[in-house]
Amino acid sequence: MDPAVQKQLENMGFQTIPIICGPTASGKTSFSIRTAKDLHAEICCCDSMQIYRHLSIGTAKPTEEEKREVPHHLIDLVDPDTPFNVASYLDAAYEKIQELLENGILPVFCGGTGQYVTALQKGFDFEGAPVDKSREEGLWKEYEKNGIEEIYQKLIRLDPECKEKIHPNNTKRVIHALALLETNSGTMREIRDQSTKNGPKFPFALFAIDWPREQLYERINMRVDIMMEQGILDEAKWLFEQNLPSDCTAMQAIGYKEFFPYIKGEKSLDECVELLKQHSRNYAKRQLTWFRHMDDVHWISSEELDEYNIRLYISSEYK
Repeated sequence: MDPAVQKQLENMGFQTIPIICGPTASGKTSFSIRTAKDLHAEICCCDSMQIYRHLSIGTAKPTEEEKREVPHHLIDLVDPDTPFNVASYLDAAYEKIQELLENGILPVFCGGTGQYVTALQKGFDFEGAPVDKSREEGLWKEYEKNGIEEIYQKLIRLDPECKEKIHPNNTKRVIHALALLETNSGTMREIRDQSTKNGPKFPFALFAIDWPREQLYERINMRVDIMMEQGILDEAKWLFEQNLPSDCTAMQAIGYKEFFPYIKGEKSLDECVELLKQHSRNYAKRQLTWFRHMDDVHWISSEELDEYNIRLYISSEYK
């Protein structure tokens, strides 16, 4: 950790940078806005879908009114056809953190993408685990010719733990993981541990919002209904009409892919809406599992959410 960074934070009265995370529809946005106002801070997005331009309703981006209340960063970084990964996110996040701190502004991170949160907290160093691009390109050609099954089986033989972590339908991640393993020695866990040996670049404190399961599912269902009223279907049609490759990250986003069967005349709109609710609930469950396996998380129950004060935990006086 750079001592100069710690000094910048201490001069503002803080010792850590908060990350507010949790499952979809848990109230992260409203809580982060209230927190940022209290801390005279600005919000940095920590969501792998909100980085895409043109996709606002389905990714639950902050509204224009919310952005007027508190400045938001790391939103609308690239177009949906632009490759963007965890390493890309860290580059953008670190640059924004340094810019804000140099101006005496505390960043408050907010989002539900577990990989982004973990990368920040652990300080992943992707320079230390390079990927042979020619090998990765070769695997894509192999996939186009023979499909993913043989590639996936090769990945599992090299690292059996990947069977629990990576679904075979996630083509991009399967291919990248195999290229990573074939470029570097060791398992994914060993490569990850090696990449974090220098620790995080900035001191972070994690806060995760927790709701009783049934209440969270009700909130998710209600959010989908609101998104329908806001025009999420039009966004899905726009994305579909871009004719992007099916393995493009934006095309796999929950909130859009569920409507493609309706657009193609294969399912009714009601069926697609119910599928979106189901996929959103499943995603929330995966998010909670991810965050529960992370270290040093301050859990905020739904009952205490309105009164919870992050300042108490990130102040330079907090022990």
